Amino acid sequence: MRAIRAVVALLMLALVVSGCSGLVSQERPSSPIVQDNGDTTGPDNEASPDADKDTPGSDSDSSHASESPTQPRTTEAVWVAAGDVMLHMPQYPGAYDKASKRYVFDPFFEQVAPILSSGDWSIVNLEVPLGGKELEYTGYPMFNAPPEMAEALKNSGVTIVGTANNHSLDRKETGVVRTLEALEAQGLVFKGTARSQAEADQAVIVEKNEIKMGFLAYTYGTNGVRIPADKPYLVSLIDEDQMVEDIKQLKSAGADFITVALHFGIEYQFTPSEEQQRLAHKLIEAGADIIAGSHPHVVQPYELVDAVYEDGTPRQGVILYSMGNFISNQRGDFKDFGVIFRIHVTKHHDSGHIELSQVEPIPTWVHKYKENGSYQYRILPLEQTLSERSQPGLSSQDYKQLESSWKVLDTRLGSMLN
Repeated sequence: MRAIRAVVALLMLALVVSGCSGLVSQERPSSPIVQDNGDTTGPDNEASPDADKDTPGSDSDSSHASESPTQPRTTEAVWVAAGDVMLHMPQYPGAYDKASKRYVFDPFFEQVAPILSSGDWSIVNLEVPLGGKELEYTGYPMFNAPPEMAEALKNSGVTIVGTANNHSLDRKETGVVRTLEALEAQGLVFKGTARSQAEADQAVIVEKNEIKMGFLAYTYGTNGVRIPADKPYLVSLIDEDQMVEDIKQLKSAGADFITVALHFGIEYQFTPSEEQQRLAHKLIEAGADIIAGSHPHVVQPYELVDAVYEDGTPRQGVILYSMGNFISNQRGDFKDFGVIFRIHVTKHHDSGHIELSQVEPIPTWVHKYKENGSYQYRILPLEQTLSERSQPGLSSQDYKQLESSWKVLDTRLGSMLN
């Protein structure tokens, strides 16, 4: 009897131990961290060496077959640029605010600010040093302007400034330094002039929506003002071999596409010279994507250029030979007209390639008029102005002339398109 009781006790003990082992909970892995590249990782979610192997009787084959392929990922951004920003002496009195004892240039840009602000990158060519009052304000031929212009550019939506042009050294090294300090104080990105060799060598890459734009800027010269031999970094001059190398270095630094601001060409010529075309095409072939041209002070045509990536994939470059004057006192023979360009940029993340599309020229006109004894200046988007016909101070004859000029500009802008 004792033997039977012992056997029963042993059986009950085994059942209890077995039941308890079924009640031990399994600790769940922590939530996975989904990274931008689509990888899934987690501290407790590491795959075992056999994780990818199918077990007998599993339906993994059928589940894999039902999965749809991943769609290639793209991101988009908008590139915007305008032409020459200049300050002649007649522009000063109407911009001076006696109450604050400072210049306020914001009204120049009010009516185009929505266009400038629509860009993820918004670029202009600053063709005056911002050296401040101590260096004396002057206009042509040796410019110097108030630092408040940098504030007005920032407020209008501009984010990037090209500073390499023939007036970069109008106040010599001091002017270069003060200009960059003024731009820096407003958080504006700049390229084309520098305060040191290290700054000149620094790659400028601005990322928006996971798209990295590299920016370079060069000028044909400095109006005979010599760059000090021991400070060649002050102004970036056009040097074809160096420019090709700079493009290569910028690509290596991670730029997805590259904008090159070129101050080149012949003043007041409505068509690009053969030299402009040759150089612009060479830079596109070397890897640049957009050439943003300035210097002629009038609008010139733009061109779409076929090129290829290093792997042979076709791509298209955009050459804007001259965007004309954005703001200045120059008048007549189309010197008071300019053009803002807006371009859509798409990055295909599977290949890393960039697609430029919807190249949109937006012609502008500088409306100059007198108010309270001083000249006022407003940059007007031409098509919108003609459509609304509500601009104070413009007569029916003015609108008629603007409409005629718009047609000429429209024809000229598209004259090099295939």
